[in-house]
Amino acid sequence: MLKIVEVKTKKQQKEFLDFPLKMYKDNPYFVPPLYGDEKKIFRKDYVYYDTCEAVYYNAYLDGKMVGRISGILQRASNEKHNEKRVRFTRFDSVNDQRVASALFDAVEKWAVAKGMDTVCGPLGFSDLEREGLLVEGFDELATFEEQYNAEYYGKLIENCGYAKEVDWLESKIYLPDEPDERLEKFGENLMKRYKLHFGEAKNPRDFVNKYADDLFALLDVAYEDIYGTVPFTDGMKKLMIDNFLLIVDLKKTAVLMDENNKIVCLGISFPSIARAVQKSGGRLTPAALVRLFRAIKKPEILDLGLVAVAPEYANKGVGGIISAYLMRLLKESGVKYAETNLNLETNHAILNQWKRFKAVQHKRRRAYVKKLK
Repeated sequence: MLKIVEVKTKKQQKEFLDFPLKMYKDNPYFVPPLYGDEKKIFRKDYVYYDTCEAVYYNAYLDGKMVGRISGILQRASNEKHNEKRVRFTRFDSVNDQRVASALFDAVEKWAVAKGMDTVCGPLGFSDLEREGLLVEGFDELATFEEQYNAEYYGKLIENCGYAKEVDWLESKIYLPDEPDERLEKFGENLMKRYKLHFGEAKNPRDFVNKYADDLFALLDVAYEDIYGTVPFTDGMKKLMIDNFLLIVDLKKTAVLMDENNKIVCLGISFPSIARAVQKSGGRLTPAALVRLFRAIKKPEILDLGLVAVAPEYANKGVGGIISAYLMRLLKESGVKYAETNLNLETNHAILNQWKRFKAVQHKRRRAYVKKLK
């Protein structure tokens, strides 16, 4: 007998959190989130609940857990776009259409009860969370910022009446076979022309103290029209700063400023910690911490976290300065390659930026949408 249960008890919460860890325990490509961070979704003071409501469901077949899903009513996003949407997220299921259909039916009924007319996803509370369903690249290691899923998920979701809304592309970025020295010169000339300079900081905390406010203001403006984004709240800022301080290496972070010390462009990359958290299921055990610090100190892969350009500089080529910086970073750090993470397939500005490198598109992610009757 198939049963869908709204998550209420501590036991059900643990089952919800543990399900993908058990399901993908032996999968070499799955990378778990930090377990302690995921547990916070069940706290009443969770950072997103000032602008959101959420519901969580577990699916049981003959008493055995076989799936899970969450629905999010993101009011800030709905107000921003004048929509009546619920997002689905954290969907995991065995390969059984009955299970998937029952889980989505539960979220859809919850959406209707809240007065909504559309369900979309996978999308988290904000774009700081994992988003998009993997539809290509199932034999590639996920980054720490991404959720891995089995290949059959797409068919399960489509059979529930969902269709593609947007896709994201991901690429591995290598140094070109023939480095273009003109790019470095081009960047230097642009910096002189617009009187730009790189911001400096003594340490990560000094960086936050100097640049955090302007950085978030730039991100809000630069990402305003990007799919799935919402304005930063104070809670989101703190969350991002805490994560930043955990794994940042300032040598892999670039902040470009004008003559008035206003941030006009930034590029933030992080050492890949995917392998470091795999073995512990995302738990920061002593052994995991050793692996984490080792990965931060001497990374094999870089994750490109954030690239943003102030609108007034968007068509002035300053992205080329960040490209030159990344080119130099790849050369000097000795990493194998950099991961772009998610780039919307319609974001031609950022996709064109990777053409300066030897780029290999290796993953594709999809957001689905369904209009409710």
